[in-house]
Amino acid sequence: MQVPLLDSGRPAPEDPLDDLNALVAPVVGPVLALLTVVCIVLVVALLVLARRVSRLDQRLAGITRGGDGRSLEGILDAHLDKVYSVARDVDELTARAAGLEAAQRRSFQRSGLVRFNPFEDTGGNQSFALALLDAQGDGIVLSSLHSRAGTRVYGKTVTNGRSESALSTEEAEALRLAIGTSTGGGPGPGRGA
Repeated sequence: MQVPLLDSGRPAPEDPLDDLNALVAPVVGPVLALLTVVCIVLVVALLVLARRVSRLDQRLAGITRGGDGRSLEGILDAHLDKVYSVARDVDELTARAAGLEAAQRRSFQRSGLVRFNPFEDTGGNQSFALALLDAQGDGIVLSSLHSRAGTRVYGKTVTNGRSESALSTEEAEALRLAIGTSTGGGPGPGRGA
């Protein structure tokens, strides 16, 4: 049998697949082992990712629990609406508190009461001097003089802790007690007699 020659002058191989098989045969085993290892690694990675996705689904279900099947976005929108509503309520309460604080400064916050007996013919301390002041020290001093013949009531204005009229000893003491009274709402030295 005669072997045909190629243009280069060399003889042509008998079967081109024989050379390919000879080339691939020595590396088939290691390539197959490498592909097996890669497949095992990929399967393990797939299992790890599946477990992580499962945990994430559980956490997401926990977050959206009670959401009536709504999406997480819907639930967050509802919570955001509540936050805005609370912020509006806080702003409204802040404005109302400022108004109440301004009104409270003009209300009577301090008081001083002195009971006394101005006349010898009456029994007990039926007469009194009462000082009522706001936060600025403005207000009134009321005096009641009780006798057997009747009761007389007098009122005098107070500005910045000073009376525009002359005060009796009892009225001056009531004013001093009112000025010394704490504004914290608790009993101060001027409460009672």
